[in-house]
Amino acid sequence: MFPGLGGLNPKKMQAMMKQLGMDQKEIPASRVTIEKADGGKIVIENPSVTKISMQGQESFQVSGEFKEESEKQEITDEDVKTIMEKANVSEEESRKALEESKGDLAEAILKLSE
Repeated sequence: MFPGLGGLNPKKMQAMMKQLGMDQKEIPASRVTIEKADGGKIVIENPSVTKISMQGQESFQVSGEFKEESEKQEITDEDVKTIMEKANVSEEESRKALEESKGDLAEAILKLSE
């Protein structure tokens, strides 16, 4: 955080931070999920979360093992064929229903059966 102060006693570091109007607090968490504007997600497993308060503003520092998850579900040809058979519809209708239901076969079949 402060270059060149690596050997500083942690208690002295906390005291210096207080003088600067900074406060740090560890937040126990097992998982952090960030929902992106495009519908995807960033999931951080086993995170280290620190809340930093400084001059009336709060920010969070998060580190850990992360992975990105896409909102889009993989639509397979097998799923399309299943919908075509069960709902007695064309391939185009089947694919469209699967996309709208985000890959949920049961929901797509029910929608097409209405």
